[in-house]
Amino acid sequence: MIVKPETVIRWHRWGFKRYWTWKSKRRMPGRPKIDPEIRNLIRRLSLENPTWGSPRIHGELKKLGYSVDETTVLKYMHRPSKPPSQTWRTFLKNHAKAIAACDFFTVPTATFRLLFVFFIISHDRRSILHINVTDSPTAEWTGQQIVNAFPYDAAPEYLLRDRDSIYGKAFKKRVKTLGIEEVVTAPRSPWQNPIAERFVGSVRRDCLDHCIILNARHLLKTLREYTDYYHNDRTHLGLSKDTPVHRAVEPPELGEVKGRPVLDGLHHRYYRDAA
Repeated sequence: MIVKPETVIRWHRWGFKRYWTWKSKRRMPGRPKIDPEIRNLIRRLSLENPTWGSPRIHGELKKLGYSVDETTVLKYMHRPSKPPSQTWRTFLKNHAKAIAACDFFTVPTATFRLLFVFFIISHDRRSILHINVTDSPTAEWTGQQIVNAFPYDAAPEYLLRDRDSIYGKAFKKRVKTLGIEEVVTAPRSPWQNPIAERFVGSVRRDCLDHCIILNARHLLKTLREYTDYYHNDRTHLGLSKDTPVHRAVEPPELGEVKGRPVLDGLHHRYYRDAA
């Protein structure tokens, strides 16, 4: 075979490259593969905690018993296209302890009179902070209810209410004296006070729609019984199926399921009895 000298030189260089490529080749090239479980966990942590960087996620993985490099975390973590931000749900939950809401609703009696129920509900655990009944609400009476509801510097920072004319000067003065800032909803916008409106719907569906109220005393007694059931027994979708006053889970090992009537049998509380 007749070839040019340059061809021989090119073959030699090509052979030299191939020889040293084969010589230096490892059986498992590159870094070892990361377990898919760890990759998914890194992505989950970065999605659920958008303000966390790779050092924070790496530290959390170490506490969970995973031994990975921080550069690996940086490689597999989710990188948002926009600056990281908490969700609105998280933002609202972080401020819920400082917010309470109040509202009125009416209840007819057996003699066709109208009674007015005033209540204050916490946004944190949706617990009823105060409830009372009157047949002739005034701004002075409503303001006194605010004072009765928040003794000993227990007042929230914000009080959410609608634009009802009952919240007059006397009411505003009492609220300001307690250091509470009023947040007034827009006209004809009950959806802006959703937790209070949800409680009104609950108390009607669970209790008041199934009984006839005789007078103010009877209504107040019924509401107090319902409030106790509402706090301690009734599970809430907004609290991840928990109760405002935390109700512990009772596993089957604790015994047989038994029921206790509430509101004269309108509802029942179920519990386990080892006996």
